[in-house]
Amino acid sequence: MKQCEVLDLADKYLVGGTLGAMVLPKDVAMVFSHGKGTRLYDVDGKEYIDFLIGSGPLILGHCHPAVVQAVQEQLLKGSTFYNLNEPAIRLAERVAEASPCGEKVRFVCTGTDAVFYSMRMARAYTGREKILKFEGGWHGLSDYALHSSKPPKPGDYPHSIPDGAGIPKSVSPNVLVSPFNNLEKAEAIIKSHKDELAAVVVEPLQRCIRPKPGFFEALRKWTQDYGIVLIFDEVVTGFRLAWGGAAERYGVVPDLAAYGKTISGGYPMGTICGKADILDTANPRRDASDPQKTLVSGTFNGYPIASVAGLATLKELEKDGVYERLYEMGDRISKEITAMGKELSIPLLVGGDGPVLQVLFTEEKAITDYESMLYADKEKAYRFGIELIKRGLFVSPFEKIYLSVVHSDADIDRLLEASREALGVIAEGA
Repeated sequence: MKQCEVLDLADKYLVGGTLGAMVLPKDVAMVFSHGKGTRLYDVDGKEYIDFLIGSGPLILGHCHPAVVQAVQEQLLKGSTFYNLNEPAIRLAERVAEASPCGEKVRFVCTGTDAVFYSMRMARAYTGREKILKFEGGWHGLSDYALHSSKPPKPGDYPHSIPDGAGIPKSVSPNVLVSPFNNLEKAEAIIKSHKDELAAVVVEPLQRCIRPKPGFFEALRKWTQDYGIVLIFDEVVTGFRLAWGGAAERYGVVPDLAAYGKTISGGYPMGTICGKADILDTANPRRDASDPQKTLVSGTFNGYPIASVAGLATLKELEKDGVYERLYEMGDRISKEITAMGKELSIPLLVGGDGPVLQVLFTEEKAITDYESMLYADKEKAYRFGIELIKRGLFVSPFEKIYLSVVHSDADIDRLLEASREALGVIAEGA
């Protein structure tokens, strides 16, 4: 079938004609048939360089030989057993050894699950109910997480705003919110609610916003002082910003870390890693009457297909020079697109860190919190993304650019060439 016919089928049978929240205009919409390395191909045969890489999981690119071989070998042995299997045990060992907070591990199915269950464990462990998150932080799609992730305006702190319909009103009072990187407000909220807060959950790299020096150190001190669980949502940053994730990169060790994306080589899996006594709330050997006992289980938790893919991926990421290369590419992109903006008199900056980047069209000198990011020009950012897609680069408009280990200098050259052309279109339409 031609691509236009397949797209018509998608409109007929899929909600919104899509698989989730990403919807592209018809003139650039595509249906992919296969991928290899950094390349994706639609059903009409058009080639794209992939700078979304599955929204992060494919840090080794599509169909990496080591991952393919590991999965093929495991398929002949079985896909899932609902029981212990050696690949899951060995992956747990690797994750725990790599994570700065690693003592114990519990596998789940997605990054959303990992953060959701981390918050549940924190509530059980502390006997408290409230969670503090940071405005603009994305922690998946659970009812607790979907608060003040994309509010239309800065909030009335510490009150949170549900991010859509269907979220019970009873949940919202238990989710507090503070602006990212604001020590004064965070301290006031934590101290005011210290006897009610079970956890503080934070993206160490909040979307594309880096932490200010001292911010995480202060969060670590206050949470330790008041017996609050500090959760790093490392679904994006884990094994991407460093071998030990953002905790290693930024030098602050949380109580729990939620991992996803990179750890399973393109197959669904999430992981909660951290202090043994907190994770032990999910120990099925605990007595049913134990007030700290939680249920954290699932049909596919630790299934061997994702586990062998994860082991193969981590083996590649552990090789010499991998992270240096990721930062070399990211630094080049950031520097050259910033220079293009100045040359074309387009106010912009490139947020993010290393292999996670986002082009923001703004007069701000720096993006430090959700409010400063909120007022960036989303229309220009969307046009920029669409222009890249037209030029054969697969991105999600107004979202992050992800780099993989297998992106080449030629791929980066093409991204920069297309970025210059896209910025030229924006300059002409300004």
